[in-house]
Amino acid sequence: MASPMLQLTIWCIFCFINCCLCLSSAVGNAILPLRMARVGAAEAASRLPFRHNVTLTVTLAAGTPLQPVTMVLDTGSELSWLHCKKSPGLRSVFDPAASRSYSPVPCSSQTCRTRTRDLPVPASCGPEKLCHTIVSYADASSIEGNLSSETFQIGTTARPGFLFGCMDSGQSSNPEEDSKTTGLLGMNRGSLSVVTQMGLEKFSYCISGSDATGILLFGDANFTWVGPLNYTPMIQISTPLPYFDRVAYTVQMEGIRVSGKILALPKSVFVPDHTGAGQTMVDSGTQFTFLLGPVYNALRNEFAEQTKGLLKLYDNPNYVFQGAMDLCFLVPLGRARLPALPHVALMFRGAEMVVSGERLLYRVPGLVKGNDQVHCFTFGNSDLLGVEAFVIGNHHQQDKWVEFDLANSRVGLADVRCDLASQRLGLDS
Repeated sequence: MASPMLQLTIWCIFCFINCCLCLSSAVGNAILPLRMARVGAAEAASRLPFRHNVTLTVTLAAGTPLQPVTMVLDTGSELSWLHCKKSPGLRSVFDPAASRSYSPVPCSSQTCRTRTRDLPVPASCGPEKLCHTIVSYADASSIEGNLSSETFQIGTTARPGFLFGCMDSGQSSNPEEDSKTTGLLGMNRGSLSVVTQMGLEKFSYCISGSDATGILLFGDANFTWVGPLNYTPMIQISTPLPYFDRVAYTVQMEGIRVSGKILALPKSVFVPDHTGAGQTMVDSGTQFTFLLGPVYNALRNEFAEQTKGLLKLYDNPNYVFQGAMDLCFLVPLGRARLPALPHVALMFRGAEMVVSGERLLYRVPGLVKGNDQVHCFTFGNSDLLGVEAFVIGNHHQQDKWVEFDLANSRVGLADVRCDLASQRLGLDS
């Protein structure tokens, strides 16, 4: 859903194995759990509480009359879409026939010819002369249907003419998780994304790692308890390259440090090559973080070396968690806490993201070996997924204020207790 690989002012509920972001409004009558607030001197913003897990989802409303829809929030995707055809297993479906404001886009329209230019697969003309779209992801899932316009309720504002995909078929790599949502909310910089359609200059989010609550903010985060943010510039390339996603939130990674030791890697391994392979993307739609092979191997080996005597290695060369994570450990079933682990710092130009403690290991659900649970390192190998990029996933963005400043083409990072941030804003219910 997010960037090609795997599988946030409005209010949301993130669910961690399938988040549930919920929008609400506190200006005037509440429509859904969503509130509007004034942030800073004179700027209004919308914010949302959320819960999280494998994916991040937001519940809003679409259509006339309004229908509640639950959508995966994804900074790695452009086109927002909804399931529009009931099929076995789906719990939530948008019904376009029940909406007076729904309108499919004809393939002869200027919208179909120009607004779909950033999509990976060009739009085509379907049998009913409607603008047909296909969205596919690197985990082999795909979804297809018609580009359409509809009224979406975002905060207290009804936004008519919002372009999205009304999808009627698809192939999922995780049907059980996908069945819990109505669709996906595309938040990258493409011409069809929510960011572009709403004309957003800035948005941010904060994902809590302790109680699964957090905040999504559209607008300025002028809170004294947030800053100061450290900014790293977004990298943009004007020339089309086969492996470079020009509408992703791309930053420049410059190195990785394990505790006090910087990995002995040349900076060139973090720079996109002549094909565009090797960009670093900040992606809310991917759970873990994935690194290109040489960088992953260096990090894997150093983390394994620094944890000798702290953790017992799960020595099974045939086991690779989620197809990309082959460094796993055995942890006794009765152990309440992990030992103190070396932290990992992702070093960007002007900023860094430090991952520590339990966020470095993920317990594999249901996998028990004797009296031990299996915990795997939360960095994976992009090469094993066939993805030519570094991807920073939402698991390592927990308890960070992450700001996407499009006006100044930069990403801001700050360490924040996101559960306390939710309490300060009254969004922890």
